Amino acid sequence: MDPRAGLPADNPFAAPSDLPFGLPPFDRVRTGHFAPAFDAGMAAHRAELDELLAAELPAAAFLDALESSGRLLARAEAAFWNLTGTDADDALRAVQEEYAPELAAHHDAVRLDPRVVARVRALHEDPPADLDAEARRLLERLHSDAARSGALLDEAGARRLRELNAELSALTTRFDVELLADTNDLAVHFERAEELEGLAPADLARAAEAARARGRDGYVVALVLPTGQPVLEALRRRTSRERVHRASIARGGRGGEHDTRALLQRIAALRAERARLLGFADHASWVVADETAGDVEAVVGMLRRLAPAAVANARSEEAELTELLVADGEAPPLRAWDWSYCAGRLLRERFAVDTEALRPWFELERVLVDGVFATASALYGLSFTERADLPVYADGVRVFEVAGPGGPFGLYLFDPYARESKRGGAWMSSFSDQSGLLGTAPVVVNCLNVARPAPGEATLLTVDEVETLFHEFGHTLHGLLSDVRYPRFSGTNVPRDFVEFPSQVNEFWGFEPEVLQRYARHHVTGEPLPDGAAQGLRAARAQGQGFATLEYLAAALLDLAWHRLPAGALDGARPEDVERFEADALAEAGVALEAVPPRYRSTYFHHVFGGGYAAAYYSYVWSEVLDADAVEWFAENGGLRRENGEHFRRTLLSRGGSVDPLQAYRDFRGRDAAIEPLLRRRGLQGAGA
Repeated sequence: MDPRAGLPADNPFAAPSDLPFGLPPFDRVRTGHFAPAFDAGMAAHRAELDELLAAELPAAAFLDALESSGRLLARAEAAFWNLTGTDADDALRAVQEEYAPELAAHHDAVRLDPRVVARVRALHEDPPADLDAEARRLLERLHSDAARSGALLDEAGARRLRELNAELSALTTRFDVELLADTNDLAVHFERAEELEGLAPADLARAAEAARARGRDGYVVALVLPTGQPVLEALRRRTSRERVHRASIARGGRGGEHDTRALLQRIAALRAERARLLGFADHASWVVADETAGDVEAVVGMLRRLAPAAVANARSEEAELTELLVADGEAPPLRAWDWSYCAGRLLRERFAVDTEALRPWFELERVLVDGVFATASALYGLSFTERADLPVYADGVRVFEVAGPGGPFGLYLFDPYARESKRGGAWMSSFSDQSGLLGTAPVVVNCLNVARPAPGEATLLTVDEVETLFHEFGHTLHGLLSDVRYPRFSGTNVPRDFVEFPSQVNEFWGFEPEVLQRYARHHVTGEPLPDGAAQGLRAARAQGQGFATLEYLAAALLDLAWHRLPAGALDGARPEDVERFEADALAEAGVALEAVPPRYRSTYFHHVFGGGYAAAYYSYVWSEVLDADAVEWFAENGGLRRENGEHFRRTLLSRGGSVDPLQAYRDFRGRDAAIEPLLRRRGLQGAGA
């Protein structure tokens, strides 16, 4: 019997989960379950495809059957890809490396099946009158997918495309594996507590615990994904700050087994070849053509218009911070590892804001319940009930049942703590997407990388971590409040340069006075954040926009530089060429400021070489145009009101990708977005329109 034709009943993916809302049965899932589930799932998907194509179904039934196919495989993949990012060990990574290319090839084979393509093309040319708007949208997207995925290629071209996709899947997986390993290896070891002068006692205790976990004496500072490391704001010793910064920027670029330079060059080269094969000048052109921006030149033009004002603002900030550095008795110039430390001093002196001293007011549980959840309740009528009876995939993960005016409708998993088996950064993903067709409910997860406190200590967040939690929960709301028929359009399944918009709107609420006063309470005394500190914090958030904008623009333009390379441009490239390419790209774009390195350098740019943001990292600022304009709408209409949340949910959050995103925005706002609110927010009025 073909081992791919069936799956033992004791495999947890053999049937839909019987847990509430389809939560995977993590207490029964083992690494050994994935390979047979993938084999059986791919075989079942192919069989379902043969059956539905042989049935000659009417258009609506054909689309329903196509969207309903592959459920076994989808269940296994949803659990697997979440676990590879959140709790991966060597065994799981081995399965990932073996199956990532095979899964990519399978999905290519389904998408490019000539029978599917022919049926979709015929329906697209003459769509039946009885198709509703969402079905027509699905048909349009399937037709576009076919063209963009190489369905019109000849046999040799289609074969090469499958090879490219399979190799790219393997290489991006490898990039993530090596980056995680090098990030762990480069955690900075300090022998003496005085080297970490300035760290809060709780952070020092965590560093000591991290050292013990690695079998070392002293203290270990683990690295987070971006260039800028949070501890730099607190560390008083310049030499210690330099050590942490140099470790951060060394990731993936120091030779040895975890070097990512050859990997990222090969990834960029293969993407360029694939774009040429599909009829595009480069990978960026292929990506942006399917986004709301539509044209890569429009993206580059916007970023470059913002750059001069951002550089000017950053240089002005640099001059101010250099004065503080010198006043501290240090020799200029201001270095990258000095910036956040001096910026923190400036906030304390100018706005009486000490972000480190504010942490006792940002206790994780209160921020989550009285901040994030309470805001979702005020806007959308949601409630959250913890379900300690449901299984989780790792220690520290929590499950909440989510209810609305109509009763319970989904689950929210919260995974706040860092661990070595978890990749860096913060994100939202889903174990199950809402779909009217499939009758499935949303099961979404937010992952952060907050340092786990010492036993008995409270988890106290930085201001940035509070902002990140509100941001990622905005993605969660997009998933939870979805109300579509087809899983293809559920929740965050929207263009990449639109997906950040709802999350950035939710980020705004975190520091609004009426929200802040609810959750910003001292974790010991319960006293609210003093009025002066709250006002200073809001004022301080406008400070440092030159740095914040420039580090972001540098990363976005670096992403585009790699992905605007034509096929063949990297022939003969050597790993050591990566640094030269990066320096030249930043200089040519006018964003090369030594004290403000890109938010991500190439060698640890997970978003584009290991994640889904290749040629699309620009999407954060593109989405922020919508976000800033939407925030003004909320302000004009009374702010945190249930009626406002309902309007935002109905016109935008619930619709996912089932309508054109910019049309959804017009339905919400009554017009297209204006850029002026963004320019005012970031202090970039000199950037023009």
